[in-house]
Amino acid sequence: MIDVLGVRFKKAGKIYYFDPGNHNIEVDDYAVVETVRGIEFGKVVLTNRQVDEEDVVLPLKKVIRVADQQDKRTVVENKELADNALESCSQKIREHDLDMNLVDVEYTFDRNKIIFYFTADGRVDFRNLVKDLAAAFKTRIELRQIGVRDEAKMLGGIGPCGRLLCCSTFLGDFEPVSIKMAKDQNLSLNPAKISGLCGRLMCCLKYENDDYETAKRELPDMGENVRTPYGEGKVVGLNILERVIHIEIPEKDRVIEYTLDEMIDEGIITAQATE
Repeated sequence: MIDVLGVRFKKAGKIYYFDPGNHNIEVDDYAVVETVRGIEFGKVVLTNRQVDEEDVVLPLKKVIRVADQQDKRTVVENKELADNALESCSQKIREHDLDMNLVDVEYTFDRNKIIFYFTADGRVDFRNLVKDLAAAFKTRIELRQIGVRDEAKMLGGIGPCGRLLCCSTFLGDFEPVSIKMAKDQNLSLNPAKISGLCGRLMCCLKYENDDYETAKRELPDMGENVRTPYGEGKVVGLNILERVIHIEIPEKDRVIEYTLDEMIDEGIITAQATE
């Protein structure tokens, strides 16, 4: 086990581990650290954490110092420079008539590199654009193509639920989301209803998926035949989250509601389980 410090460089970005060294740093402090991109400024979100060596890439980069007021002013200045670079790059993209959409611009803390994030439907030959940008800003230039989910994360917005997008507020990583999750949750498969602003399946389909998968293992399926103390019946209703099923008993001409606990207590089993 080794001691690490967790740092985020963006509000809802990934957490990167660093060697805290002899620095006394608390959560919500800001630190200047060494990264593969150079010197960077980030917010401390984890302290006094021990992790297995297999879970980190060794050797860990070290924390250079706790950020001071001058470092914070540098971050503000970099943001202003990035806004100007965004406008300048957008103009040059129009001049070169390139089929690409500039999303964001970021200066590294030490200003050794400017990163331009963009989306495009396919490959873009931006070699001439890079030359123009390098001549204008006199520093290293990187153009990075991102996907639509990353674009939504950077730009933010309001989701169908009326809340700020999860990806731009707290999700550090995108997890795989499948159409099967929507089916398991009995949601409409209308793309307009289960897609986020990015056009992909909503990330929140993942939140309750484990609970639905557990419930589906515990409960019978819709239309399945079951045996009850009142005779054989058929599942005609299913509330997965509350673990409640409705069973139609033809012999009694009635529908009976059972919770999962009641099914277990009364020994209700599926017809297939006895075959």
